Amino acid sequence: MSAVTSVASMAREAAREPRITVAADAGALAALAAAEIARTATRAAEARGLAAIALAGGSTPIRTYRRLAEPEEHEGVPWERVLFFFGDERCVPPDHPDSNTRMVREALLARLPIPAANVFRMAGELDDPERAAAAYEADLRQELGPAPRLDLAILGMGVDGHVASLFPGSPALEERTRLVCAATGGQPQPRRLTLTLPALCAARAVLFLVSGAEKAGTVAEVLAGRRPDLPASRVRPEGEVHWLLDPEAASRIR
Repeated sequence: MSAVTSVASMAREAAREPRITVAADAGALAALAAAEIARTATRAAEARGLAAIALAGGSTPIRTYRRLAEPEEHEGVPWERVLFFFGDERCVPPDHPDSNTRMVREALLARLPIPAANVFRMAGELDDPERAAAAYEADLRQELGPAPRLDLAILGMGVDGHVASLFPGSPALEERTRLVCAATGGQPQPRRLTLTLPALCAARAVLFLVSGAEKAGTVAEVLAGRRPDLPASRVRPEGEVHWLLDPEAASRIR
């Protein structure tokens, strides 16, 4: 059996039809995602001098980060010219067990030859989340210019269709000007910081990483365009959108 099965893109209201790949299993998904991240980082750095990547939390991305941290996956990438940002963070200190910063540091960043100055974390420990959000937006604009464009935004997706910390019904979904805002939703830490739709939709490429049978229904609804209200459906960048799924998450695509 081939390690990868391609599935035809399904129509939906978007700036560009998504590319959909179903990996043979969770390990193959992580390998494909790691290779795509490395390839995108290298091409962006060569084309523009720097590559800007937003990282996601969650169980599926962490497998990808561990794979990317393997020497055979990351050798040859000009890491000194790659800037890492975060798609969202819980309002906890960076060493907290629920911190995305801690997870990504342990799974990936501590194992890459990347300068510490190239990693921009969200200050979830600040008492005022809105101040932390404003500071992070300032970082984005300082590093990437007045109209920041990520080269790649990596996103997981929850069973409810949330991405980053943009949850169904959240006021943060209606943000039109700010790139980062405070948000509420999810457990066990409902106070969050998140990139907004304007930031995500400005990305040159978006990579969704989704696994698990419990998400199959939501995946099918989003890709068929039947739930345009869900946060995952509202990430519609002008650049490429790639959904990388395991067989369970893809099981209800028709």
